[in-house]
Amino acid sequence: MADVIVLGILAALLVFVFFIYLMLRRTVTGFKEGMDQGRRDR
Repeated sequence: MADVIVLGILAALLVFVFFIYLMLRRTVTGFKEGMDQGRRDR
């Protein structure tokens, strides 16, 4: 029974880390695009 709980915690951690990774990647790409647009406008 403990194995099921450990597997569930591991799965939740994996999903959590993946979600954070996606958010960070979106933020970084959006920031880069904003910088490029700012440079182009000048």
